[in-house]
Amino acid sequence: MIIQESMLVQSQREIAHNIFEMKLQGKLVQEIQAPGQFIHIRVSEAFDMLLRRPISIASIDQENDEITIIYRAEGDGTRSLSKRNEGDRVDVLGPLGNGFPVEETNAGEVAYLIGGGIGVPPLYELSKQLTAKGVTCVHILGFQSENVVFYEEEFKALGETHIVTVDGTNGTEGFVTTVMQNLSEQFATYYSCGPQPMLKAVQEMYANKKGYLSFEERMGCGVGACFACVCQTTERAEANYIKVCSDGPVFPAGVIAI
Repeated sequence: MIIQESMLVQSQREIAHNIFEMKLQGKLVQEIQAPGQFIHIRVSEAFDMLLRRPISIASIDQENDEITIIYRAEGDGTRSLSKRNEGDRVDVLGPLGNGFPVEETNAGEVAYLIGGGIGVPPLYELSKQLTAKGVTCVHILGFQSENVVFYEEEFKALGETHIVTVDGTNGTEGFVTTVMQNLSEQFATYYSCGPQPMLKAVQEMYANKKGYLSFEERMGCGVGACFACVCQTTERAEANYIKVCSDGPVFPAGVIAI
């Protein structure tokens, strides 16, 4: 069930250049069904920032009614959000969308989790849940440069982790595909989240594999009413167009035309 709640800011810290980690507490957490779902935050009470911002959920702690979000402060809205402090409250709508299908990978199998930039956060909760059920997770995480790399140690604690930076200042120089071409294709499932060029490259490289892609489209309402995030589907889909916010953001590979 989607609910609107004034959630309590438990903590806020900058974990990389302009990348912030915020922990929020509220009853909404009990409604989250899967990793990869997101929340819609009203970032400010200012009139010119009325539109909510979609932010994916990086970690879920239902025992303590707490979620962790990670976002890049790059516009007026998210910069305003980065000024919130412990004890403040933020207006949150959620949980929204359909997340990654954890059940598609069985215990004892291997899953590749491939993320780029601010698409990395939802893969952390996904890896936690897959690892807990006995899946071996291999993480391939791409960033622009060393100063925007985050959660490297957290992912390493869950399994094999490859860091890639475009300028080579941390890990392998290049893109996620640079690492992927040297990895075994003996895995059951891949899950990916990041910019569309990266998703396209991943999908093409693993064309014969079972995969799930999370799309990051510009959203308006977040509940499928405004049609701001409509995407065209491929011939394999039943409908010509689908909405990322309410039908996704996670889709099986091959459904959205990219």
